[in-house]
Amino acid sequence: MGSMCGRYVMARAVGDLVAEFDVNESLVETIEPSYNVAPTDPVPIVLDRRDKETKELSRKLVTARWGLVPAWSKDTKGAARLINARRETVTEKPSFRKAAAQRRALVPADGYFEWQKEEVDGKVTKIPTYLHAPGDDVLAFAALFENWPDPTLPQGHPDRWLRTCTIITGPASDTLGYIHDRTPVIVPKDLWANWLNPEITSEDDVRSLIDSMPEPHLMPRVVSNLVNSVQNNGPELIEPAEPNGRESLFQ
Repeated sequence: MGSMCGRYVMARAVGDLVAEFDVNESLVETIEPSYNVAPTDPVPIVLDRRDKETKELSRKLVTARWGLVPAWSKDTKGAARLINARRETVTEKPSFRKAAAQRRALVPADGYFEWQKEEVDGKVTKIPTYLHAPGDDVLAFAALFENWPDPTLPQGHPDRWLRTCTIITGPASDTLGYIHDRTPVIVPKDLWANWLNPEITSEDDVRSLIDSMPEPHLMPRVVSNLVNSVQNNGPELIEPAEPNGRESLFQ
């Protein structure tokens, strides 16, 4: 499993996501802005599904829990370990290959956090860095989702099915590699429809899709260590760290 960092920002309203992603149907009423999305949090995802009656393709905004639970899992205990899937092996690994073929999604985000390692006086420190698009455009992480049936609940129970997701990561480019060796795979807008297309199911075609994803162009911003705690969650987490106040910020 290739680790991203396990934290990202999603602070857009439902209406903004519906407009941005051309969503036909939103099953999400409201989204609380989160500046510190963490594993196992519920997150909005975008997916395409063909309507059983009209046979037309419909784009939906739904909620999934971050951390994949494969349909064959006996329980949800391994979800926190499956927050990411490596682009190099996602079409082969048992935990991901069925979802890669049949259940691809987009995870909207404003940006994400990485911790850059830096050695000072023989001590290694981790500098929190916020990565975002130029102009703060929305990012669309390549993702997979699964629907897991809880074996302890009867058929028809409203809570029987749990939808979960994982974010695909790949090697970081030279421009971002100094911060971290992995980065989420970001789907450009002109490839959203292909990535979400439920008719693209063969391993070769999915592999070609993944290989066609370009390197992301992101802007790094050093931020304070407030993001280190999942208890902190506000817009101050993505504010630039004050150069002169660095000692107090990174203690």
